[in-house]
Amino acid sequence: MPKARLTPASVTEAAAALVDEVGFDNLSMGLLAERLGIKTPSLYKHVASQADLAHRIAILGMTQAGDALRDAIQGRSGSEALAAGAQAMRTFVREHPGRYAASNAARPTGPDDPFIPASERVLASWAAMLSGYDLDPGQVIHAMRTLRSVLHGFATLEVAGGFQIDASVDESFNWLVSFIDQGLRVGAVSSSDVAN
Repeated sequence: MPKARLTPASVTEAAAALVDEVGFDNLSMGLLAERLGIKTPSLYKHVASQADLAHRIAILGMTQAGDALRDAIQGRSGSEALAAGAQAMRTFVREHPGRYAASNAARPTGPDDPFIPASERVLASWAAMLSGYDLDPGQVIHAMRTLRSVLHGFATLEVAGGFQIDASVDESFNWLVSFIDQGLRVGAVSSSDVAN
């Protein structure tokens, strides 16, 4: 099979597919070169280093996660947006565990890093998921962090095979989303409640 002409974008896509298969921690330039049918030094024509490649995967993953969330919640609000967005995140993590891990490990390298707008795209979707709830503006960040933490924990445990008890994981997920929805409907926790 003839080799396709490589570009930074095609190398990043191939690397993202690879880490989804083998895990982000197992990314190596040699393994990617082998997958692409080229010699390892040829990769350095398209990416500066393995760290650069990992960062590119993170940007791709964050962009794709943001798109998936945006598409899922579009035209929805409240419980419906929460359920759709939560399922979109769960699906993204299951289908793209490597690029999701890369996105979580990445940090912006400077003010012009494309990782920043990619992250902001995800945050905007999280905020939109919560906009149908009557939360005090000062509590939205806490709600976003709680929602992200709970969904991240569930999805990554599921991908790792962490749910071994013989009960429907889908039912557990739906229960979790309903639980979050009910908590958000109660509204923000007051500062005095948090302090106590």
